[in-house]
Amino acid sequence: MTQLNEIYNQRILELSASLPAAARLSHADATATAHSKLCGSTVIVDIKLAGDRVTEFGQTVKACLLGQAACSVMERNIVGSSARELREIGTAMRRMLKENGPPPAGRWADLAVLQPVKDYRARHASTLLVFDAVEAALTLADARNGSGTTRESSAPPAAEISGEP
Repeated sequence: MTQLNEIYNQRILELSASLPAAARLSHADATATAHSKLCGSTVIVDIKLAGDRVTEFGQTVKACLLGQAACSVMERNIVGSSARELREIGTAMRRMLKENGPPPAGRWADLAVLQPVKDYRARHASTLLVFDAVEAALTLADARNGSGTTRESSAPPAAEISGEP
């Protein structure tokens, strides 16, 4: 079993520290909130889409270091990503934490630093908040547009999700 101090390593601290200040989009196509009842962490995301690709992203993060690190990686990589890619990354993260699956690769490889969290179920929800919120926002945008283009797959959320108008 992973030691707790392995979870809160230098790279996690660096990613958390590099999380930009909260920035919301006033003209978002969709906004969603993910909240963990267990730890009280909350992530609010705003997305703007062109087709099924994210063109702008904003978020407000009130989470632990693990949630902040995941949000930092999302912030750096989401613009230009397709809805399908984002859902696949969320699925990969859930498999990594819950089924001992491999970490995401490519430009999402920094998420591998969160792999030791798999041994701490109580930390899964806060680590997955940003993925839950992004997927919920994609689903809301799709419902509002009636296009069906962003719905590729759906994983059960790790936290309570709500959409905002």
